Amino acid sequence: MDYQVIIPAAGSGKRMGAGYNKLFLELAGRPIIFHTLDVFASDPACKKIILVVQSAEEEWFLQQLGKETYTTEIQFAHGGTERQHSVYNGLKSALPEGVVLVHDGARPFIEHDTIGELISVATKSGAAIVAVPVKDTIKKVKDLDVVETIERSSLWQVQTPQAFHFSVLYNAHARAEAEHFMGTDEASLVERAGYSVKIVQGDYDNIKLTTPEDLYFAEAILKKRHHKREERN
Repeated sequence: MDYQVIIPAAGSGKRMGAGYNKLFLELAGRPIIFHTLDVFASDPACKKIILVVQSAEEEWFLQQLGKETYTTEIQFAHGGTERQHSVYNGLKSALPEGVVLVHDGARPFIEHDTIGELISVATKSGAAIVAVPVKDTIKKVKDLDVVETIERSSLWQVQTPQAFHFSVLYNAHARAEAEHFMGTDEASLVERAGYSVKIVQGDYDNIKLTTPEDLYFAEAILKKRHHKREERN
C-alpha cells in the first residue's frame, strides 16, 4: 500500500545544545536527517517525501541531497513558527489522497515492518500511531510533591510515524487552525476532531534524538543492528 510522508526538519536544536539545527549533527559520519530519509527512500511503498525546512536552510538540504542517490520524489515545504504549523504547511504540498504519514526527522530508527503494519491499520481505520507500552512507574507531581501514582497498564509512549487518511488529517488541522488550538502531536488534533485513533506497537529502539545523551544511545543501536546483520549473513 502506497503512502507519502511529511518529515518536519525545521527545528532549532535547543535541547540538543548544538546552537543550530540538530538534524545537521552527524551520526556515524552522516547528518542525522539522512539516516531518517534513508528509511523512507528505500521503501518502495513510499511515493513522496515532503521535507519541511527553514527557508534559510533549504540550500543546505539541496546541496546535501545532491550527494545522495535517492530515487523517491522529495519536495520541500517551509516551516512555521510551531511544529504543528510546519506539518500543516507540508500537508498542503501533499497529494490530496491516500494515507499520509508524519514522522520526526530526528527519529532515524523506524523499521519498514512497523511502517507497513501502520499503513495497513490506517488504511482500514483512518488513523493509526506507533507507540510502546510505558515501562516505568509514572507519578503525577506538583511543586516536587507526589500527588498521585498513575496506573500504567493503559499508558503508552507515543512515537512516530503517525498515519492518517489525507482528509482526516487535513480536516483536523484546518479545524485546529480555525479554533487557534495547539496540540501535542497530529493524533491529538485528530482525536479532538472526533476521529478514532488506533495503536500499532512499535520498538523501543525507535528513539527521538533530542538531547546529547541520545546520541550515545543512537550509536549503540547502530552497533546492535550492525551485529544482527552480520549474524544473519
